[in-house]
Amino acid sequence: MERIVMPSELQEDSKSELSLRPQKINEYIGQEKVKERLDIFIKAAKKREEALDHALLYGPPGLGKTTLANIIAKEMGGDLKVTSGPAIERAGDLAAILTTLKDYDVLFIDEIHRLNRNVEEILYPAMEDYALDIVIGKGAAAKSIRIDLPKFTLIGATTRIGMLTSPLRDRFGVLCAMEYYTNNELKEIVVRSAAVFGCKITEEGAFEIARRSRGTPRIANRLLKRVRDYSEVKYDKLISLKEAKAALELLEVDNQGFDKVDNKILEAIIDNFNGGPVGIETLSYFIGEELGTIEDVYEPYLLQQGFIIRTPRGRIASDKAYEHFGKVNTSKMKNRDKRQKTFFDN
Repeated sequence: MERIVMPSELQEDSKSELSLRPQKINEYIGQEKVKERLDIFIKAAKKREEALDHALLYGPPGLGKTTLANIIAKEMGGDLKVTSGPAIERAGDLAAILTTLKDYDVLFIDEIHRLNRNVEEILYPAMEDYALDIVIGKGAAAKSIRIDLPKFTLIGATTRIGMLTSPLRDRFGVLCAMEYYTNNELKEIVVRSAAVFGCKITEEGAFEIARRSRGTPRIANRLLKRVRDYSEVKYDKLISLKEAKAALELLEVDNQGFDKVDNKILEAIIDNFNGGPVGIETLSYFIGEELGTIEDVYEPYLLQQGFIIRTPRGRIASDKAYEHFGKVNTSKMKNRDKRQKTFFDN
């Protein structure tokens, strides 16, 4: 079952997701620094009648990378072609995509860190020289043909910038770090989305959904849909603070925006590993959750909110994690008592 706080897109939500996406950069809520930079770079490129330099958008999932790519394509007057790293298995797959592009088109590659290395090498001349090198034949009869490509913009998206190879990363002229949204920014998004859905919502109700959305617009929109369903069945079409709280409790999304897996992670570190440190792989096996899901979805938010601490030896539960469950950090107290004993003994 897909969890309500997972930032990955569901197939059933794809059409409504498209209607929720802003179409212009001035309609885009949040990511103010990224917007300001891109706005300048886009205007400069249009003024020189050039394609926008290749851009790399990195950060946790669900923060609006695809939306920004769509906006860039529209602002540049081109079309958006969307694919992903795992979907491009062979060099020929990438070549087929590149040869269909037109001037000022935007090629968006999600999860670009998962590109096959052989495929990645095809990208280098395409990004630098707008050319595609194809080898025909084998052995001594092999010959290389260069095909000129239109002036396009490659936008790569990744949740793990550290996994990109240096040659690929260095070929991006624009690097944009996507950050978690504030509660007020998410409230604006919820209010806007509610208007798109045609449902009424109070400021308090919107803020309650926003503050439990893990700083992620995609989660905020998904929670809004489920709260809307609850409100229409249980009450009326107005989503107030009362309806929002009742619906979110039913969905088991707590005041911090944590679901069962978040709490399982924290409780495992506290109760089963004495507060840590514990390795991420051990934690993955223990709670029965995929390693990649923990690293990409759950851990970034827990780290950002200060509930866990990452050390060379593993993950440690912070004081905030203990307070979240109303527990006392006994391991910290033992260490303090041990230090005091050592001091007085000396």
